[in-house]
Amino acid sequence: MSPLEIFGVLTGAVCVLLAAKENILTWPIGIVNNVLFFVMFWRNKLYADASLQIFYIVIAIYGWWRWSHADGGATALPVRSTSKRLGIVLIALMPIAWAAIYYLLHHYTDSNVPAGDSLATVLSLGAQYMAGRKLLENWLVWILVDIISIALFIYKHLYLTSFLYAAFIVMCIAGYQSWRQTQLRQSAVQTV
Repeated sequence: MSPLEIFGVLTGAVCVLLAAKENILTWPIGIVNNVLFFVMFWRNKLYADASLQIFYIVIAIYGWWRWSHADGGATALPVRSTSKRLGIVLIALMPIAWAAIYYLLHHYTDSNVPAGDSLATVLSLGAQYMAGRKLLENWLVWILVDIISIALFIYKHLYLTSFLYAAFIVMCIAGYQSWRQTQLRQSAVQTV
C-alpha cells in the first residue's frame, strides 16, 4: 500500500460522497483523484483504467460547468431519468467500445487483464457521462463497474483500492436513493 494509493482512495471516497449529496465540489476533488489514479493504474499496467482518468478529467470539467449552469435559469441541474432513446444508444455503443478497447489492450500492450480492464472502462465512460447530465441511473452502472473493478484490483494486489470500490457500492446505493428522493421532490414541485 503506497502513499499514492492511500491519497487516491481518500480523494475517491470524498468525491463519491459529495456526488451522492449533489455537492458541486465533487468535480474538483474528482480531478485530483483522477490524477492520482492515473499514475497508480499506469504503474500497475491497467492501461485502460489509467487512460480513463484523462477522460474523467475532461468530463469533470464538463460536469462542473453543467452543474453550475442549470437549464432554464434553475438554481441547480435537476435529477432526471435516462430517456429510452439515450439508454438504447448507450447500450448499443458499449459492446462496440468494449471490443475496440479490448483489441487495443490485447494487441498493443502488455496488459494481462485486457477484457476486464476494457469492460470496466467502457461502463465507466457511460456512467460518468450520465453523472455529468445528472441522470439517476448512473448509480446503477457504477455499481456494475465497482463489482468488476474489485476483482481487477484484487488480482493486481491493490487491496486498499478494492476496499474503496466495495465501499463505493454502498455509497452508490445511498446516492441512488438520495437522487431518487430529489427527483420525487422535483416532480412534486412541478405538479403543484
